[in-house]
Amino acid sequence: MMYLLLTVLLNTFLFALFKLFPRWGINGWQAIVSNYVVCVLTGSVLIKKVPFSVASTQQGWFPWSLLMGAMFISLFNLIAWRTREDGMTTTTVANKLSLVIPVAFSFVLYGESISLLKVLGIAVAFPAVYLSTRAEGIVKKPRSWAYPLLLFVGSGLLDTLVKYVEHHYLNNSEQQALYTIHVFATAALLGVLSMTYNMLFRGMRLSTRSLWAGVILGIPNYFSIFFLIKLLHSGFLQSSAAIPVNNIGIVLFSALVAMLLFREKPTAARLVGLLLSVLAILLIALADIYG
Repeated sequence: MMYLLLTVLLNTFLFALFKLFPRWGINGWQAIVSNYVVCVLTGSVLIKKVPFSVASTQQGWFPWSLLMGAMFISLFNLIAWRTREDGMTTTTVANKLSLVIPVAFSFVLYGESISLLKVLGIAVAFPAVYLSTRAEGIVKKPRSWAYPLLLFVGSGLLDTLVKYVEHHYLNNSEQQALYTIHVFATAALLGVLSMTYNMLFRGMRLSTRSLWAGVILGIPNYFSIFFLIKLLHSGFLQSSAAIPVNNIGIVLFSALVAMLLFREKPTAARLVGLLLSVLAILLIALADIYG
């Protein structure tokens, strides 16, 4: 239960930071790249040793950490780009409704239980996510459904990958920490290479403020992934329940923060969405507890 709450709260905190960055004049891309570097340093301090060695490359999880790190930074760029093009609602819905993909894989790969309550909870999650995010920004008609579909599939496969690697390779806290560090190191390396290219050939200038913002972002971001892996490993909920409850919880708390701290209007649609979010969490959790 603790890992679930920490994961939801940390992701909500990250949401709040991203809402504040434009007000503070923060370059989001530079802050994100800086954040990945800080994630690596945070993990290294946590395990009290240099995390990179030849032995790491021989671990079964190593190639998956490279793939997941590349997916992290690629999906972030896609989310940022399509939010500008399609609006917040389409992008957020495509991202969060992807929970159906890891749930389906959980049933197929791990033989997790399917019950009427769990199916109802996941079904309720769809309108809950849509209505909860409906008021977040200007709604535009997507120029192409190819990109929301790509985001939907990519986000779902990323969640599936987290569970797959945790299930097969991460048997203790040290392996979980090392894997998380290598994921962020891959994202950091790709981000630094991209920033270097933009500085050399596109005249981009570094913003000290944005780099420091990455420091604020990096520590909670590291632990949001670390605690997610801990949650999936804890056995508190089956992954077919843990992943949707986690995603819906993030939507629920982020929407509440948006209304309470950022004065976003509590429309009827959003309030219905929040109530449905609570109902979906209860249905899925009860289904997991009582089988």
